[in-house]
Amino acid sequence: MKKKTKYQTLPDPVYNNIAVAKFINYIMRRGKKALARKIVYNAFDIIKEETKKDPLGVFERALENAAPVLEVKPKRVGGATYQVPREVKDKRRMALAARWIILSAKARKGKSMKEKLSQELINAANNSGAAVKKKEDIRRMAEANRAFAHFAR
Repeated sequence: MKKKTKYQTLPDPVYNNIAVAKFINYIMRRGKKALARKIVYNAFDIIKEETKKDPLGVFERALENAAPVLEVKPKRVGGATYQVPREVKDKRRMALAARWIILSAKARKGKSMKEKLSQELINAANNSGAAVKKKEDIRRMAEANRAFAHFAR
């Protein structure tokens, strides 16, 4: 059997950061990476203007604040399905945080994507906004179903 090779994402050209490169890949649709880069870098410029802070620091704090620690996974036991709380692995934490930030930015009405994304990143960095609310909802659900934790393998 052939061993699976893991593909390493190269760091982005402007900030030389792998997390930013992955975030750009999450934003990208239909292979249009140049457009995705433009959206992310323009959002970072807006963050720099509004907060007067390093946009990379704001971005990393936003990902950290939106990343879940616990999640629930359905498990079927004897005809009943239980929501079993589980700890989230690091790679999945960052993927979920990025996905939630992008989805909540897309859900905002009005402005262009760069403006919506910058606002969502600023809100997530300040522990507010839709992405952080989703994380809190998931954590609350995991806490509520703590009684079923013994079903986790």
